Amino acid sequence: MYFFRQFLLIFVFFIHFFPLNASVLDEVKDRGYLICGVSEPRIGFATLDDKSNWIGFDVDMCRVVATAIFSDPSKVEFITTTNRSRFPILAGGEVDMLSRITTWSFSRDVNLGFEFTGINFFDGQGFMMRSSLGVLSAKDLDGASICVIDGTTSKYNIDAFFEKNNIYYVPIHVEFDDEAFENFISERCDVYSNFITELANKRISLPNSNNFAILPELISKEPLSPLVRHGDDQWKDVVSWSLKVLIIAEELNITSKNIDNYLESNNNEILRLLGIVGSFGDMIELEERWAYNIIKEIGNYKEIFNNNLGPNTIMNLSRGMNKLYSEGGLLYAPPFR
Repeated sequence: MYFFRQFLLIFVFFIHFFPLNASVLDEVKDRGYLICGVSEPRIGFATLDDKSNWIGFDVDMCRVVATAIFSDPSKVEFITTTNRSRFPILAGGEVDMLSRITTWSFSRDVNLGFEFTGINFFDGQGFMMRSSLGVLSAKDLDGASICVIDGTTSKYNIDAFFEKNNIYYVPIHVEFDDEAFENFISERCDVYSNFITELANKRISLPNSNNFAILPELISKEPLSPLVRHGDDQWKDVVSWSLKVLIIAEELNITSKNIDNYLESNNNEILRLLGIVGSFGDMIELEERWAYNIIKEIGNYKEIFNNNLGPNTIMNLSRGMNKLYSEGGLLYAPPFR
C-alpha cells in the first residue's frame, strides 16, 4: 500500500508538471501561426478586401491573439465556418479558437465542451427605422407600426419592451423575417426589429442606407464571445486576457498612436500592462511586452470597433452597450495586477 501511494504521488506530480498532451499554446508556437475560425464573409466582422486580405472586427480579434504570441498580427490562418459547421470544427481541433458571431449561452458553455473567453460585443434585438422620422430612442416609438411574427421570441421581446415603458405599437403581422424586412422597406410598417448585427448588415444592403437609423437600445441579451475548447485553462487565459488588454488600454486612454508616450509613466498598472514592471508575460508564457505589442500593432478596443463597425464605416454603428462601463456601457475588464 505504501509503494502504491508513492507511485500515485509521483504519477500526479508528472501529470501536473509534464502533461501528456501539449497545450494549444505550445502547439500554436511550434506550428508558427494561429488557426482561427471566422464566419463566412460578413461585412464589418469578417470579410475579404479588394486584395483578398481578411478584415473585420472578428478578424482583428484573431490578429490580437496572434500578436500576443508572435508579436506579428499576420501569423494567422483563417478558416471560414458556418452556423452549422463552427462547433464541430472547433471541437475537432481544426481551429485553435473561434472568433465569429456566436452567442454565449448556458448550453453552449456547459453542454458542448467549450469555454467562452469574454464578451467582445454586446449584441441583442434592436430597432431600425427611417431617419426621416427623427426618433433617437426606442422609448419614443409610441404609436409606431412594427412588422412582427406571432409566436416568436422577437415579438415577445417587443411586447415586453413596450409594456415596460408604458407605450404601445401597432403590430403588422407577417409570417417570415424576410417578409417583415420587405414590408419595412415598402413602408408598410415604420420599424423593423432584429439583432443589431443583423440590422447593420441588412441596412448596408440597401442603396439608400443613410436613410435608415438603428436605435441604440437593446431589448434582448445576445453576448458575443470568442471561444476555445474546454480543458486547457492556459490557452483560455491567453485568448481571454488578449481581449481584456484591449478594454484596459481604452480605459487607460492608451492607443496604438500614443502608446510609446506611456513607457515612462508613473502609473503602475500601465507599467505592468506594457511589460516594464513585473513578470506578467512569464505568468502567461508570453513575452513580457505581449500586451504592448497588441496595442501597438492592433490598437485598443475603441480603435478596433471604430475601424470596423463605427460611424465612419459602412456599418455605421454606435457603441451603445459596447461603451466602457465608465461611459454608460457594459464593457469592463478586471485590473491588470
